Amino acid sequence: MSAGVSTQQRRGEMAAAAAAATSGAGRCRPSKIGAGRRPPPARVRVAVRLRPFVDGTVGASDTPCVRGMDSCSLEIANWRNHQETLKYQFDAFYGERSTQQDIYAGSVQPILRHLLEGQNASVLAYGPTGAGKTHTMLGSPEQPGVIPRALMDLLQLTREEGAECRPWALSVTMSYLEIYQEKVLDLLDSTLGDLVIREDCRGNILIPGLTQKRITSFADFERHFLPASRNRTVGATRLNQRSSRSHAVLLVKVDQRERLAPFRQREGKLYLIDLAGSEDNRRTGNKGLRLKESGAINASLFVLGKVVDALNQGLPRVPYRDSKLTRLLQDSLGGSAHSILIANIAPERHFYLDTVSALNFAARTKEVINRPFTNESLQPHVLGPVKLSQKELLGPPEAKRARGPEEEEIGSLEPMAASASASQKLSPLQKLSSMDPAMLERLLSLDRLLASQGSQGAPLLSTPKRERMVLMKTVEEKDLEIERLKMKQKELEAKVLAQKAEDSKEKENHCPTILRPLLHRTVTVAKPLKKAVVMPLQLIQEQAASPNAEIHILKNKGRKRKLESLDAPEPEEKAEDCWELQISPELLAHGRQKILDLLNEGSARDLRSLQRIGPKKAQLIVGWRELHGPFSQVEDLERVEGITGKQMESFLKANILGLAAGQRCGPS
Repeated sequence: MSAGVSTQQRRGEMAAAAAAATSGAGRCRPSKIGAGRRPPPARVRVAVRLRPFVDGTVGASDTPCVRGMDSCSLEIANWRNHQETLKYQFDAFYGERSTQQDIYAGSVQPILRHLLEGQNASVLAYGPTGAGKTHTMLGSPEQPGVIPRALMDLLQLTREEGAECRPWALSVTMSYLEIYQEKVLDLLDSTLGDLVIREDCRGNILIPGLTQKRITSFADFERHFLPASRNRTVGATRLNQRSSRSHAVLLVKVDQRERLAPFRQREGKLYLIDLAGSEDNRRTGNKGLRLKESGAINASLFVLGKVVDALNQGLPRVPYRDSKLTRLLQDSLGGSAHSILIANIAPERHFYLDTVSALNFAARTKEVINRPFTNESLQPHVLGPVKLSQKELLGPPEAKRARGPEEEEIGSLEPMAASASASQKLSPLQKLSSMDPAMLERLLSLDRLLASQGSQGAPLLSTPKRERMVLMKTVEEKDLEIERLKMKQKELEAKVLAQKAEDSKEKENHCPTILRPLLHRTVTVAKPLKKAVVMPLQLIQEQAASPNAEIHILKNKGRKRKLESLDAPEPEEKAEDCWELQISPELLAHGRQKILDLLNEGSARDLRSLQRIGPKKAQLIVGWRELHGPFSQVEDLERVEGITGKQMESFLKANILGLAAGQRCGPS
């Protein structure tokens, strides 16, 4: 396709962009994304390059299957219907007559200015095998590609912006690696083995142990890059005599350090990636090792397509970790880099399916959104750790104990010496002669304001570092807290002692009024288990007829309880070791009559005073009495609903025996 007017137009835009990048790189300002603002989006830019026919290949005399329509669009024949064409729109299209300079100036050169702003940039060459990716990235001595042109311009920019009169000092380092069969190999040092890919706490992708070479000129770059390029794995196939068998990544890092306060630091990374081409083994004729290499290449490119699809669909999980290639490209696709994809396609008809696949991938990649931001921080020496001595860490009392007597004498003279030398000290503002005059004036006015208000301690500009002040304040607060706790502990101890003294006085006052046991108070004494003997009825009646007979009650089948008087010296031993059941018939009849009177006249509350009668049974008894009249005998309780014969038996035993033992049975 003719490059005519569109090529000249692109050259004019390229020159304007290069001039703007050269003149405005030093005045770049960091993007303000700190206070909860997300960085502005930047879509991945896609450019398509159509290589010319290669002499000696099959179909070199055929008509091309791809035709460019303008500088941004192209069309390709529809394989389903040869009378129709498929149209694609991209950011740029470079036809067969486009040169290396056109591609570099139109698509790659404008993103170099972002490196001087502390942002990242990526350039990826994608396409099938034999489409010209390596030629686009490396080129030849007569037609240099993207990599040598980008390094030449970048080094020139860093020399201009890092001059002595500029506020920033710049340095450039380079690393070169390849991903061969899912192994990360260092091309600058072939003795290293498979390297690992890590991610730091800020989400930056890094490779520990990767060789970095500092370069200051293009000659330094060639001295390191050319031998490393010969270490890259290549092989011959039917479609290409020097086919790349690995993905090559050139990483160029630009570090910037501010010469004046506040001594900021920026870091920008440039990824120049030459991807290995997807291969159809039926046409390439791969066997053995070549077939294994082809499988690893196609697998990583398949994961790359999955990553692009996941980003476009907004899926919660993006499969970056499924391949070493996508893990390394995590910042380029969906990350924080200004990315551009150069899709290389071939015009031959036997490349038709590969060309359609590459165009579809490029169309999907065009929808990926990145969010670049400025990688800026303070220099490490500005935030260096503060080392405090033991005396500074300890409080005043502890510090005095820590030092010896000689140091105490010297320490007593220190305040006088400090006060004498304070007036002789030079102002710390003399060290800030290189500061901005407006900032210097503001600091002076603030220092005078604090002095007029009678602020104690050193002036503002000669105070210790913030970390030391915070630590000293923390130690002072801890000392105050310890003193407060000690005072509180002493108060508690005094209260405890006072309480003990009061308790001892109360004991002394109440000693004469100690309660003594009552006379004739009966207590129950448990005796060991004894045998139960059935006595004749005549003996029981004779003992009941005697007026001085004591009543002994059998209350539990397992134990015998015997009533004793406290004034008796010792319990009298019975002539016979047995259980005794001696109940007066008059007392038994009196108890039954008293229970019957309570059943007929007592209220529900009075009935609850009986043993084995609760609130529910008391209500049943009262209801039955109102319905059927008074009870004629105690055994009539069996007729009340809810009281069984077994319960009636336990009721009579508990209450009648209780009356016989002298317990209260009846209304209070």
